[in-house]
Amino acid sequence: MVPLLLVLLLALILFGAGFALEALWWIAVIVLVFWLIGFIARPKGGSARWYRW
Repeated sequence: MVPLLLVLLLALILFGAGFALEALWWIAVIVLVFWLIGFIARPKGGSARWYRW
């Protein structure tokens, strides 16, 4: 019974990690798209950076 529960627990952990990694990939792609849009559409005057850090 214990090995069966351990396998089930491992499957649930791997499923959760896979979902989290998939979500992180989508967030990274969205941030990259916004960065590229900001880089291409930066203002023409003064500073070449469109962000303030």
